[in-house]
Amino acid sequence: MEPILKVENVEKYYGKKGTISKAVDNISFEVEKGDFIGVMGPSGSGKTTLLNCISTIDHVSTGSIVINGKDITRMKADALDAFRREELGFIFQDFNLLDTLTAYENIAVALTIQKRKLAEIKTLVETVAKKLEITGVLNKFPYEMSGGQKQRVAAARAIITEPSLILADEPTGALDSKSARMLLESFEKLNKEMRATILMVTHDAFTASYAERILFIKDGKIFNELLRGENSRKDFFNRIMEVVTLLGGDVNHVL
Repeated sequence: MEPILKVENVEKYYGKKGTISKAVDNISFEVEKGDFIGVMGPSGSGKTTLLNCISTIDHVSTGSIVINGKDITRMKADALDAFRREELGFIFQDFNLLDTLTAYENIAVALTIQKRKLAEIKTLVETVAKKLEITGVLNKFPYEMSGGQKQRVAAARAIITEPSLILADEPTGALDSKSARMLLESFEKLNKEMRATILMVTHDAFTASYAERILFIKDGKIFNELLRGENSRKDFFNRIMEVVTLLGGDVNHVL
């Protein structure tokens, strides 16, 4: 079966002749349908640049990125815009909800753009809201919700169109510990029950421990990889911390 995401020999350079820096250095990996992948690394390691290239926000210098059989590195702007709407779901650290819309409307907006029928939209929104335990806030505006509720609404918005790949950029960064745990449990539910494929960049070992596989990036290269396997989340967290220590430097800075 074709992988959902195939990153092959990707490099990304910044700067001009004489001052060129390599942010991503010959990275290759694959993500299968239903995978939950975490990407970790120190500040400046290249993890965010890599995510930006996969999300079509930035362009690779060399190499290829294939999502659901389509090479996004060869697409033109109009095709990329359509691809982004149809194939990708996004969850950001700062929620990015529209303040003038209710939670229901924020979740439904992508379906509205796709011109889905109102009855179908209602069914889909209510179904995903129930899974993420946000049914009670569907009629509230963002200013009436907690940070955790906002982020679960953002997660619902990301999953509602059943994208090939969900990209999460530091999704727990603005949340307290209780809200972060609820969000991560929601991610687990989406991954296991809806087979959502998630690629999550995080600096936090606790957050990363909810993933099934971790890619560690250092100096633009893949430094190490961990598979959770049959480990408990606590044991996986301890293994993650061991690799973080191997990355060198101040652990708190790395995390």
